[in-house]
Amino acid sequence: MVAASLQTVILEASMEKKPKRRTRERILETALKLFNDFGEPNVTTTVIADEMEISPGNLYYHFHGKDEIVNALFAEYEKEIANLLTAPGRRPQGTEDIWLFLHLLFETIWKFRFFYRDINDLLTRNRLVETHFQRILRQKEHTATVICQGLAASGVLTAANSEIAALATNMTVVATFWLSFEHARRPRGEPDIGRGVYQVMSLASPYLQGEARHLLDKLSTAYIDKGRGDQA
Repeated sequence: MVAASLQTVILEASMEKKPKRRTRERILETALKLFNDFGEPNVTTTVIADEMEISPGNLYYHFHGKDEIVNALFAEYEKEIANLLTAPGRRPQGTEDIWLFLHLLFETIWKFRFFYRDINDLLTRNRLVETHFQRILRQKEHTATVICQGLAASGVLTAANSEIAALATNMTVVATFWLSFEHARRPRGEPDIGRGVYQVMSLASPYLQGEARHLLDKLSTAYIDKGRGDQA
């Protein structure tokens, strides 16, 4: 009887915890969607609660304000982007690898796109975003530099160290802010991530040699033809 009672208590306790954890996840999922669709400054915790059909008090139980939601989402974003930028053994080695790597990078940026679209506002009032976003930018630039240096060491890319430094910075700028550029061009349209990849890769094109340059031209042509077909 004692064992059975203990199992009942444990079961009931686990059942009580699961809805709370699930509610927290739902808050983050809903907030991310609303922030991405309407912009973080335009979404309040009341709007999030209304969208979920829960009370503001229920939301407050999990997050004591919108900044806590933003910080929790940023932690998820930072983990995903860090895994992509620093994963050992997964450093892109060739043109096709870099193309795929950039696709994954843009997909992660798109998933958390409000951080990029609303970054100026967030930087002025959220210390965590301010300091950690700077760190992510440095990591992006470092990763771009390491990739370019690796290509140069293998003879695929011909560029001086100063040119590699400038190329890495430019690739970081385009990869970081291309979605904002596309949003300004077509506020109601969903961008073609492949075009972002193409724009970043085109920066390296003048420095590539031999088969790598040929492969990039081939990938670029395939992308451009696909874009024309989609518009037809």
